Amino acid sequence: MSHSFVNMKKTVILIAFIAGALKGFAQNTNIAGVVKDAEQQTAVMLREIATAKQTDKKGVSPRTLEDGKLKLVASRDWTSGFFPGELWYLYELSGNKKWETTARSFTADIEQEKTNGTTHDMGFKVYCSFGNGYRLTKDPHYKEVIIQAAKTLSKRFNPVAGVLRSWDHSKNKWDFPVIIDNMMNLELLFEAYKLSGDRSLYQVAVSHADQTMKNHFRPDYSSYHVVDYDTLTGKINKKTTHQGYANESAWSRGQSWGLYGYTLCYRETKDIKYLQMAEHIAGFILNHPNLPKDGVPYWDFNAPGIPDEPRDASAAAVIASALYELSTYSKNAKKYRTAADRIVGSLTKSYRAPLGTASGFLLLHSTGTKLTNTEVDEPLSYADYYYLEALQRAKKLRMGKGLF
Repeated sequence: MSHSFVNMKKTVILIAFIAGALKGFAQNTNIAGVVKDAEQQTAVMLREIATAKQTDKKGVSPRTLEDGKLKLVASRDWTSGFFPGELWYLYELSGNKKWETTARSFTADIEQEKTNGTTHDMGFKVYCSFGNGYRLTKDPHYKEVIIQAAKTLSKRFNPVAGVLRSWDHSKNKWDFPVIIDNMMNLELLFEAYKLSGDRSLYQVAVSHADQTMKNHFRPDYSSYHVVDYDTLTGKINKKTTHQGYANESAWSRGQSWGLYGYTLCYRETKDIKYLQMAEHIAGFILNHPNLPKDGVPYWDFNAPGIPDEPRDASAAAVIASALYELSTYSKNAKKYRTAADRIVGSLTKSYRAPLGTASGFLLLHSTGTKLTNTEVDEPLSYADYYYLEALQRAKKLRMGKGLF
């Protein structure tokens, strides 16, 4: 037997051992222990927020660390709703009423956004905060805010193009830009339809999902970041990226938004084409040769310096949460749940901030916008939000409960 064959056999055994260990860790993640750690970290975060607010009078929610210091954002920022949402998940996961009280306080800071018609990020801001709050408390005021926010968002719909406008900025670059992230805001429209009976909100969401499916995706089910529409004809002007490596590359968080978005569209419509689309996107992600063994992607699947490129824990958290839900609809349930377990296990083991550090953020090693060197290898509030959501979904599935 040659030395090369023996070495190869040892390598195969080692890889199998590591994979098995990761899988075992993921399946046995101590969710209760992680939640206790998250509570401890969030207590640190609340103290840090109080200190930051002494000098930042407009800041209402944490977003990231900037030069090692906590960065707060105003309610108009697209990330403002994630921390209130985290608090609602902590309340749900722990059962501790103090987190409900704190969540209500931070959620109230977002309410003025319900009439802000200058943004497509209404779902991120209002649904993550008020949506989770309503789901857990059935507060009638929260219901009113959700409906108003959805009506405000729906005004950004262009019936010729059949989509919701994303950005208002950079009008010299785009006529009517639509980003893949916008799939996440459809959840607000679906919820408001159920609460109000206003079917126009449902129709806007479905139209946007259909047009995005038609125009954002390549034959391999990877997604462009930005598709620019001509509002007079509905035709496509161009397909580009703003945060990915290149126009034809697969920006990792963009792929996660698509996976999550079409999974929720299937939940709300039961239209099989959305389930099939979600499974196709999942296949692109999970079968990609550049996806690391731990399931936490590089910031772009086509980044030129792999394996020496930054990871994106936020994309991983979104993917894991989406896969847990997808597993409840698909014939490939075991595959998707195992993949989600692996990602959550990896995030828990290797990406969490040590207790008492990082101003109370839960996860490290996310990437905001690599091309502009903004928020690279930093904690991000939305990574923490979707990590807690993934943990909550994992907990429910372990208990044999439905997710919704």
